[in-house]
Amino acid sequence: MNEILIVDSVYLKKDGRDIVNGLTFSVPEGTLCAILGRNGAGKTSLASIIMGLSGYRPTSGRITFNNVNITNLSVPERARMGLTLAFQNPVSIEGLKISNYILLGAKDKNEKTAREALERVDLDPDIYMKRTLDKSLSGGERKRIELAAVFAMRPRLAILDEPDSGIDAIAIEKIKELLLSFKKINTALLLITHRATIAEIADIAYLMDAGRIIKSGPPKEVNEFFITKCGSCFHSKLPE
Repeated sequence: MNEILIVDSVYLKKDGRDIVNGLTFSVPEGTLCAILGRNGAGKTSLASIIMGLSGYRPTSGRITFNNVNITNLSVPERARMGLTLAFQNPVSIEGLKISNYILLGAKDKNEKTAREALERVDLDPDIYMKRTLDKSLSGGERKRIELAAVFAMRPRLAILDEPDSGIDAIAIEKIKELLLSFKKINTALLLITHRATIAEIADIAYLMDAGRIIKSGPPKEVNEFFITKCGSCFHSKLPE
């Protein structure tokens, strides 16, 4: 299976501190890969590096996406190639019509695309197409709307940085369903999470700590190590 993303020996030093330390991993096409780790392991910094956000240019190393070296490319250039990042915090563009938000990055900017995307995330299009992004929406609704926008983009790879709080057990099961549905549109997923219960649905799991991958393999195996070993391990925590 071809690898859509290859992160090869990437280092990042920020404000005089080592944030990412020789990190190497890959994401095969059409798969769901999980980056699992505690808060402070460097997971969000990794997502920022892959997307090319300001202040997160690697000190050294190489990032390849769809066989192209993107290490020095801009965010728009990466986005045009089919790479997107959904942030930890749900959408907050107040006052914008939900259907218009969903279509901002969509290739096919029509009502059918918006309706289908809302259906994918289990939101009734007849209700949500007409609503606006405002304080009446819950955090869960905002997160689903953001995922709907990702569906509409039809990216080659979506990086999903899961929020650290505010998700209960019922919501976790729904999130699992939503994540698995990405595979139906042949979008590879890189899921950034601290929850073993979510990482278990991945095809491949990577355990990250102190800015590096310390274990990889089947999710069940990686989760077991994470749950039993990482609570008391000696690895240093790093700022995200």
